[in-house]
Amino acid sequence: MTTAQICIIAAILIYLTGMILVGVFFSRKGSGASSTEFYLGGRKLGPLVTAMSAEASDMSSYLLMGLPGLAYISGIAEVGWTAIGLAAGTYLNWLIVARRLRRYSAGLGAITVPDFFSRRYQDNRHLLSCLAAVIILIFFIPYTASGFKAVGTLFNSLFGVDYHAAMIVGAIVIIGYTVLGGFLAVSTTDLIQSIVMSIALLVIVIFGIQQAGGWDVVTANAASLPGYLNLTQGYNMAAGQAGSYGGLSIISTLAWGLGYFGMPHILLRFMAIQEEEKLNLSRRIASIWVVISMLIAILIGIVGYSVSVAGHIPMLTTSADSETIIIQLSTLLSSFGPVLALVAGIVLAGILASTMSTADSQLLTASSSVSQDLLQDFLHIKMNPKTSMLAARGTVIAIAIIGIVLAWDPQSSVFTIVSFAWAGFGAAFGPVMLFALFWKRSNRAGALAGMAAGAAMVFIWKYLVRPMGGAWDIYELLPAFLVGSLAIIVVSLATAPPSKEICDQFDKVQKH
Repeated sequence: MTTAQICIIAAILIYLTGMILVGVFFSRKGSGASSTEFYLGGRKLGPLVTAMSAEASDMSSYLLMGLPGLAYISGIAEVGWTAIGLAAGTYLNWLIVARRLRRYSAGLGAITVPDFFSRRYQDNRHLLSCLAAVIILIFFIPYTASGFKAVGTLFNSLFGVDYHAAMIVGAIVIIGYTVLGGFLAVSTTDLIQSIVMSIALLVIVIFGIQQAGGWDVVTANAASLPGYLNLTQGYNMAAGQAGSYGGLSIISTLAWGLGYFGMPHILLRFMAIQEEEKLNLSRRIASIWVVISMLIAILIGIVGYSVSVAGHIPMLTTSADSETIIIQLSTLLSSFGPVLALVAGIVLAGILASTMSTADSQLLTASSSVSQDLLQDFLHIKMNPKTSMLAARGTVIAIAIIGIVLAWDPQSSVFTIVSFAWAGFGAAFGPVMLFALFWKRSNRAGALAGMAAGAAMVFIWKYLVRPMGGAWDIYELLPAFLVGSLAIIVVSLATAPPSKEICDQFDKVQKH
C-alpha cells in the first residue's frame, strides 16, 4: 500500500470514527429516551442544523458523483435544467411548506409524516398512515441500498478492497450512529457531512482548474465541443456532435423540483425545528448552499474534462465512468505528497458524507413508518416507551439488512432506482401534503385516492407509457404528480366534506 493510500485511509477512518462518536454522544444525552426524541429530536433543532441537515440528506452521492459526471460527458443542458428544477423546488418547499407544516404538526402532536396525514384528516382507522408507511418502505429500502452500494464501490475502486466487506462496514457505521442517537445524531452528522461535502467540492474545483492549465483553458476546451455549453442542445460524446434538448425535455427535467414536496426525510426537518420563526433563516441558508454546491458540482465536471484533455487523468467516455470524475481528481491530488493525500482523503470522505447523510435519514424515516405508523397506529400493538425504542432500533437494523442484500451484487442496477424512488415519494406524498396544508375541503378519501393514484402512476408511466418514447418520454414524476392532485380534488368533492372539528383546526393554523 502506498503512502498516499495510507493517508487517504487515515483521513476516512478519522471521519467515520467521528460519526460514531456523535451517535454515542447523543445517546448519552438521552436523545433515544422517547420516540419523539428519537424521531424529531424533541423539536429542538436550530436553524443552521435544520437547513444543512435537510439539504445534506437530500443531495446524496448525486451531488458529488451524478451531477459532475453528467456535466463531464454531456455538457450543461440536462444537468443545468436539473439543477434549476432542484434549486426552485428547494426554495419553494422552504417558503410555502416548512412553516405551516411545523405549526400544523406541532398542534396535532404528529411526529412522522404518515402520522401527520392521519391526524390531519382524523383517520382513526389509520388507513392513511398504513398506506404511507407501505409506500415509504417500497421506495426507501432500495434507495438505502444504493447508498450502501456507493460505499462499497468507492472503496473497491480506490483500494481494491473487497466490495462486500467495504459495503458492510459502511452500513454498520451508518446503522451505528442512527440506532444510538436517533434524529439529533442524524441531523448533527448531516451538518458535519454538509461541511465536508462543501470542502470536497471547493478543493477539487480549485485543484482541477490548476491541473487543466487555468480557467481560460477550461472555457476554451468546453467551447470547442458543439453544444457543450448550450442549455438547449448539450453534447453527445458518443457521436461527437451537439445533441438536442427541447422544450419537452426541459419541462420534464424541471419536474425534479416537484419531488421536494413529498420527501419524508426532508419534511421531518421542518417538523423538528425549535421555533418556526427561525425557518426564514433556515430557508436562506439552505437555498444559498444548494445553489452554490450544485453550481460547483457542475463546474467540476466541466473542469474534469479539461484535466482529461491535459492527459492527467483518463478520458471518461461512458456515463458510469464519468461519475468517477471526482474520484479520479482525488487520486491525482493524492499523488502530490502526504499533506495533499490527506486532503484527498477528506474529499473522498465527502463522497461518503453525501451517501451517508441520505442513507441515515432514510433509515430513520423508514423505521418510524414501521414501528410507529404500522405497529402502533395501524395494528394497535401496545408498547411502552422502552419497547417502542427497541422496535424503532430493530427496524433500522432490519431495513439496513434488506438494503445490504439488495446491493449485494456489485453489478446490480440499484442506482437506477434513485430517480424512480424520488418520483415515487414526490407523486405519492407531494400532492397530499400540499392539499392537506392549503385546501380545507380536502378529506380523508381524497388523500387516500391521491396517495394511491400518485404512487401507482409512477409505476404505470415508468414501465408502460414512457417506453413508447417521443412525446411520452417524460420523467414519471410530472404526470404522476398531476394525476395524484386530480384524484384528491375529484374524490374530495365527490365525498362528504370534512367535519367541523377538522375545519376548525385548519382555520386555527390558517390564522397564525
